[in-house]
Amino acid sequence: MADPMEAVRRLLGLRHRGVLEHLPAALMEAAPFIDATGVSVLLVDYEQLAFWPLSDGTVRATSAMPVDGTPAGQAFCTARTVTEDEPDGIRLWLPLLHGAERLGVLDVRLKADPGDDLRRDLTVVAALVAELIASRRAYGDSVEQTRRRLPMQLAAEIVWNQLPPLTFATGEVVVAAVLEPCYDVGGDAFDYAANGNVLHVALFDTVGHGIGASALTTLTLNTYRNARRCGMNLIDTYRSIDKWIRARHPGSFVTAVMAELDTTTGHYRRISAGHPAELIIRDGAVLTPVPTPSALPLGLGHMRRRGPGVTEQRLEPGDALLLYTDGITEARSADGVLFGLDRLSEFVVDQFANRATPAEVMRRLIQTIVSYENGELRDDATASLLVWGPTR
Repeated sequence: MADPMEAVRRLLGLRHRGVLEHLPAALMEAAPFIDATGVSVLLVDYEQLAFWPLSDGTVRATSAMPVDGTPAGQAFCTARTVTEDEPDGIRLWLPLLHGAERLGVLDVRLKADPGDDLRRDLTVVAALVAELIASRRAYGDSVEQTRRRLPMQLAAEIVWNQLPPLTFATGEVVVAAVLEPCYDVGGDAFDYAANGNVLHVALFDTVGHGIGASALTTLTLNTYRNARRCGMNLIDTYRSIDKWIRARHPGSFVTAVMAELDTTTGHYRRISAGHPAELIIRDGAVLTPVPTPSALPLGLGHMRRRGPGVTEQRLEPGDALLLYTDGITEARSADGVLFGLDRLSEFVVDQFANRATPAEVMRRLIQTIVSYENGELRDDATASLLVWGPTR
């Protein structure tokens, strides 16, 4: 007879002691208590193209399951449980969600339909597994070794270690981001933070590439966070970052969008430091862009006597804002045609019309950009999508 609480108790044994390499064995031990013949974890790779079994520290998997066109991928993309009939029973694919961050899927194999009560219990087990992965991943390298399919360059390692999760959500707002090329990025970065009723969001595009660019990106990100945590407003934050870049990396610069959204009123304020204007999507259409830029790139602010300008916009519930670096719009096809702003606008509007989630819009966007450049990006491509008052 099923005893889901016993399965939970056994898994909780890993919470304070144990490493993630022990999780596959612990799941198999817990399987009988949820009437399962097998339970396994599949993590999505950095490219978000395929799922790979969580390594147990002995043998690394050599085969993967695609995200697109599979029941596992459907569960991942929709964040909903998917049932697959099999000759000897059924298979449940449950999304592994840490908050709104999509880690992969939980593969549960059963001899018969578990019924509504056990299905609900299985979602609790999946939530616990996701929590274990998120809380224990920093104590070892099994998650990184599972998700990486290529050696990661040092510059990319530095940047990825600075970034927040790709997806964040509250009852009022959703933020989803992407960053490519994931194994060789160096100059792009994003950040966000929710403090009370204010969402802070930023996108940075650093001049250069490699270790030098990652060092400048690291300084920029941490100066931004330091200013934010000291309670500085947008103008003083700009001045602080500008000062530190000029002092530590003279001659270098960073284009950026730094914004604040009041999640109660929809009041949006931002500084565009030499950066492309964000897209604002409302009711299936792209609005006239907010004027940009309102300041010189960070590191060059001293060249302009007048201080940075803050642009303001009143959003409506359901509005979406897409912040992006020029690696998105300046992607080129084989015959040299730019991806461009019109194509980007059309893509995002179509995705919302098809009711894709913000995280899925971003996953599909970056795959579209990589495909457009035949798999070889000429520049870092980063984007962050913000949806206020989401109705989905």
